[in-house]
Amino acid sequence: MKQINNKDLSSQFLIRPDITFLNFGSFGACPKPIFEDLQKWQLELEAEPVQFMTNDGFKYLQQSREALSQYIKCHADDIVYTPNPSYAMSIIIKSLPLKSGDEVLTTDLEYGAMDKALNFYSKQSGVKYVRQAIQLPLTTKEAFIADFFKGLTPHTKAIFISQITSSTALILPVKEICEMAKEKGLLTIVDGAHVPGHIPLNLSELQADIYTGACHKWMMTPKGCSFLYVKKEHQHWVDPLIISWGYDSAMPSHSQFLDYHQLQGTRDFTAFLTVPKALEFMNANNWNMQAAHCRRLVQYNALRFCDLLELNRYAL
Repeated sequence: MKQINNKDLSSQFLIRPDITFLNFGSFGACPKPIFEDLQKWQLELEAEPVQFMTNDGFKYLQQSREALSQYIKCHADDIVYTPNPSYAMSIIIKSLPLKSGDEVLTTDLEYGAMDKALNFYSKQSGVKYVRQAIQLPLTTKEAFIADFFKGLTPHTKAIFISQITSSTALILPVKEICEMAKEKGLLTIVDGAHVPGHIPLNLSELQADIYTGACHKWMMTPKGCSFLYVKKEHQHWVDPLIISWGYDSAMPSHSQFLDYHQLQGTRDFTAFLTVPKALEFMNANNWNMQAAHCRRLVQYNALRFCDLLELNRYAL
């Protein structure tokens, strides 16, 4: 396998030098330049808290959203920052305009926290959460799509699906799934927690109505930096998870969506402001090449780990 010299790159991270860090997908790892950017924002916050929290911080958030929107190809006003994808999906799940007897179709490969959130919602609302079984190992894109839509019924109103699965690291054909779902009049919700910085993301082409991704994984921002994207035609029913000053604001902005989900009391949102620095770091280090190399490493070593751990090679 072709090797890449990452000695200089590894020295820019804060990871302990005596460990080989393999679990980047869970919480990421923040390079020194991005961590220093976080500290810069935190120092500005502490130097003049009122000015930062009530005025300047929102200008900085707009600049950060604009940078992220250019990277993931959407309008800046259609994304809000959240601490993590679980938080983002809780906003959506608790707001879904569905009634008892309606169904949400998903797979049996979804992230555990999302399973829990949808199960909670199902018990509270009477909406049925359908975990469609997917045959492993996957053979073709067409076979997966056929498997998935076996769970479709006349009661299905929405689909929920990961773009990259957490436990199995499969890249699912969400573009095709979303296109077919839209033809059937279904709401499309995509968990893209592992996508930004890992594989290309173009929300203008994906046709997802709702999408969440983490910036603190493969984009390497500090922990607690993710985003929620909602198409404009759906933003009116997305309620805030926390009711605070943005709800029925005395000084509303041009976007209720931003008011509801950005103005949520006192919280340190400086991690959100590091996205431009993260994108700068990625560009400087040819991150598309780095990500491709990481994928090759996984593919090259996956079966070795199965053998070392005495696992069934298809257990993953």
